[in-house]
Amino acid sequence: MKILFQNTAFGGMQGVFAHESTTCKTEMTFAVFVPPQAIVEKRPVLWYLSGITCTHANVMEKGEYRRLAAELGLIIVCPDTSPRGNDVPDELTNWKMGKGAGMYLNATETPWSEHFQMYSYITEELPALIGEQFRADMDRQGIFGHSMGGHGAMTIALKHPERFKSCSAFAPIVSPLKADWTQDAFEKYLGPDRAAWRQYDACALIEDGARFPEFLVDQGKADSFLETGLMPWLLEDAIKDKDIGLTLRQHERYDHSYYFISSFMDDHLRWHADRL
Repeated sequence: MKILFQNTAFGGMQGVFAHESTTCKTEMTFAVFVPPQAIVEKRPVLWYLSGITCTHANVMEKGEYRRLAAELGLIIVCPDTSPRGNDVPDELTNWKMGKGAGMYLNATETPWSEHFQMYSYITEELPALIGEQFRADMDRQGIFGHSMGGHGAMTIALKHPERFKSCSAFAPIVSPLKADWTQDAFEKYLGPDRAAWRQYDACALIEDGARFPEFLVDQGKADSFLETGLMPWLLEDAIKDKDIGLTLRQHERYDHSYYFISSFMDDHLRWHADRL
């Protein structure tokens, strides 16, 4: 693991690191905030998964999480959204596919399958590295994210309820099978058989029997992607008569940006801290 930089913030440490990933077969970059309490004891880990076109840096620079994370004693891990590098395939004119749009799945179709193994990277390789390199209590993990990252957080939590004690999302893509900005990527990554897509769709996972105790979801009502890309009402329909709690808060005038995310970041951090 290489240290790209480290800075002191609110008594803790904000760092950016890189390592050679055996899963994605390229160098991967990630950010970690370590609160001051970790000097003397292991602290809970909260994973933040970013959205399409983002890197680790978007939430690190705009999410405004450090002050309260330091107060609550939370380690915040912010992975990149895809493999990157000169040998990694991409579609330069399509921002919904390739670099910056890994969709938190394991691609099975060429040429994507060699590098785009983000599900295994997030659930296996990077947690092992975090557990080795930081004073992290891996028995207390939560996960949240934005947009594509909200999709990733919810599907990963649904598939690993024994690992994650909390899950929340900002404007998540709740059903990539139906969202207009994910179907093209899913077909290229996973092939045309939509049955293979269901393992990476929160609504489909719930329909197929997956369970998680409860979700917190914040959604801006002025979000330009709301009607055809996010569709939180599909999640409401999916959990009806299921043993799953949902706190869905819809906010007038808020859009899809980090102005929205930072406005409600404290609520999400406290939600996770109460459960971790």
